[in-house]
Amino acid sequence: MTLRQAQDDRSIMKYIEIHDVEQRFKTPKGSFLALRDINLQVAKGEFITLIGHSGCGKSTLLNLIAGLTTPTQGVLLCANREIKGPGPERAVVFQNHSLLPWLTCYENVYLAVERVFASTENKAQLRARTEAALALVGLTPAAQKRPGEISGGMKQRVGIARALSMEPKVLLMDEPFGALDALTRAKLQDELLAIVQKTHSTVVMVTHDVDEAVLLSDRIVMLTNGPAATIGEVLAVDIPRPRNRVELAEDPVYVHARKAVIDFLYTRQAHVEKVAA
Repeated sequence: MTLRQAQDDRSIMKYIEIHDVEQRFKTPKGSFLALRDINLQVAKGEFITLIGHSGCGKSTLLNLIAGLTTPTQGVLLCANREIKGPGPERAVVFQNHSLLPWLTCYENVYLAVERVFASTENKAQLRARTEAALALVGLTPAAQKRPGEISGGMKQRVGIARALSMEPKVLLMDEPFGALDALTRAKLQDELLAIVQKTHSTVVMVTHDVDEAVLLSDRIVMLTNGPAATIGEVLAVDIPRPRNRVELAEDPVYVHARKAVIDFLYTRQAHVEKVAA
């Protein structure tokens, strides 16, 4: 287990590249510098989590990778192509599932499938893709239910199914389990581990949860406090996959990684509210 900056041994396999990125926003009080000097490379098939205190720019960085925001300086690449906007190779799962309430679970997923593949596949193939995505997250029995008829955890599964149905090369997740109770959250974390193991997806995920970050990640990207936040440290989580949360509870590598993240967040990066006080 080593703490290291964004450049690492896997740079030869780089898939997402972030070079000298800065993000400013115009506000009534003038220019606000949210992120500065962001340099990061993500390998194909790697699971990265972004963690830091509120206001450190985690979601801003994720939106830049998604192409939902344009950097004021620097460049972002995916598969050697500059990210200039949203694209089907990058799917986003938000904390708010954003399902259309008048459509069934099946229809919510089918809408995404149709948008990406309608020009190249027939309706039978589109239906097969939709059904496969729902089956992957265990929602085949609920396919004909509407969002108002299912639990919060099931809604998030539909959101994940919708993202996966597009066969994205990169899965971007913005605190997808943050609003769920602890037991549902744990179940979906385990399901996500299994899905990623099966699909070999490249994942970048925003989280506030230290245990979630250590359980899921290959590397944890720790951001300094905002404004003008940057990458403070990157922690490699050298735990073999598949991972079992019960077995990891007493694993010395897991314990060390958890301690390292907590030390960064609560010792070296004092909470912004305490600093302001």
